[in-house]
Amino acid sequence: MTHLKHVLDGYRILDFTHALAGPTATRLLVEMGAEVIKVEIPPVGDMTHAFPTVRNQRSAFYIQQNRGKKSLFIDVKTPRGLAIIKAMVKKMDVLVENFAPGAIARMGLDYETLAAINPGLVMCSISAFGQTGPLASRPGYDFIAQAFAGVTHVIGEPDRPPSLPGLGIGDVMTGVHGLGAIACALLYREKTGRGQHVDISLLDSYYHCHDLNVQLYSASEGKINPKRTGSHLGAGAPLGIFYGKEPEEYIAIACPTNRQWRQLCAAMDREDLARHPDYKDNVDRVRRKKDIIALINDWIASHATTAAALAKFDEHRVPYAPVLDIGQTINHPHHRERGTVRTIKDDDFGDFDAPGFPFRFSDFPGQLDLRAPHRGEHNAEVLKEYLGLSEAEIKTLEQEGILVTEATKTRKAEAQG
Repeated sequence: MTHLKHVLDGYRILDFTHALAGPTATRLLVEMGAEVIKVEIPPVGDMTHAFPTVRNQRSAFYIQQNRGKKSLFIDVKTPRGLAIIKAMVKKMDVLVENFAPGAIARMGLDYETLAAINPGLVMCSISAFGQTGPLASRPGYDFIAQAFAGVTHVIGEPDRPPSLPGLGIGDVMTGVHGLGAIACALLYREKTGRGQHVDISLLDSYYHCHDLNVQLYSASEGKINPKRTGSHLGAGAPLGIFYGKEPEEYIAIACPTNRQWRQLCAAMDREDLARHPDYKDNVDRVRRKKDIIALINDWIASHATTAAALAKFDEHRVPYAPVLDIGQTINHPHHRERGTVRTIKDDDFGDFDAPGFPFRFSDFPGQLDLRAPHRGEHNAEVLKEYLGLSEAEIKTLEQEGILVTEATKTRKAEAQG
């Protein structure tokens, strides 16, 4: 058996993505061993080259999302550039794009055109609202789709405007949805030989996260219309955020089941409440949520330190977690040992910490050593390998401005200055 570097070794991906949702899908593909060729269009390419933090003209955000990809910096809007991409499509397994619907078609790279070139191609289009429907043509980003999905409405305090999460949940989750669809489309191709067009949207992915809200509204015939509940969820009690002893110290506690309620009562030395009829089931406890919240906060406050209270939670296996800030997560021993947080290396930017690879494979326990490309770094390598272009042909493309590298881009800018 030929040794594989990872589970997707041998698959070839043409990556027309930018920002976060699309690059997440292709980043996961390359971390599983696929060859990902990131196509960027001059003069700028991916907008995230300017995202903070920038050091030595390198963006940490760009590095984080594009490690391991090969960079083809090419003017697709020229006839020669478009012809090169179409020739590349013949050799690809997957093409991923996250332009606004219709943009890739205006370039001359719609699915019908590409499928005629390569019937086995899996094309994944990622957008805010999808390729069809009344909202499809609207511009949109993560929290815009989040608002349309009814997700923003249920985040925050009930007497205040809705809040926004402080991380790219929708973009990253949509990228993972895209990855799942791509993998299944490739499995289908293994059976049939046929590729297909996969349509993934932020809105659909966000709406897919509603666990209780939609069915509660529908099954109650509109009598229950979920609203913001602040630091405590309405589906259970206790199920929320409680105060620690120190300022800005908070504890997340989740004990909605009867068994977990009894464990919590044992930890607090309140066996009298464990089977009390007023607190018998989760429904009963939800009715007395305010009393339970006060009870737990007062109990934690009665200890000399928060750690003393949490030690009793550990003893009785109460599901809880300290609410860590970002610095605390980066330095947490579990995150470090498991690779949930990892150190990324870049020769120009330097080392920095970033989220780790979220999948674990028994046959591939290690992670690939991947570096982020410079724009156009792999122009010659890619075009020689896939299309057999000569050095002279590549040089001509550079002189015509169809192929660009960061070096030629910098020289032109200096000459114009």
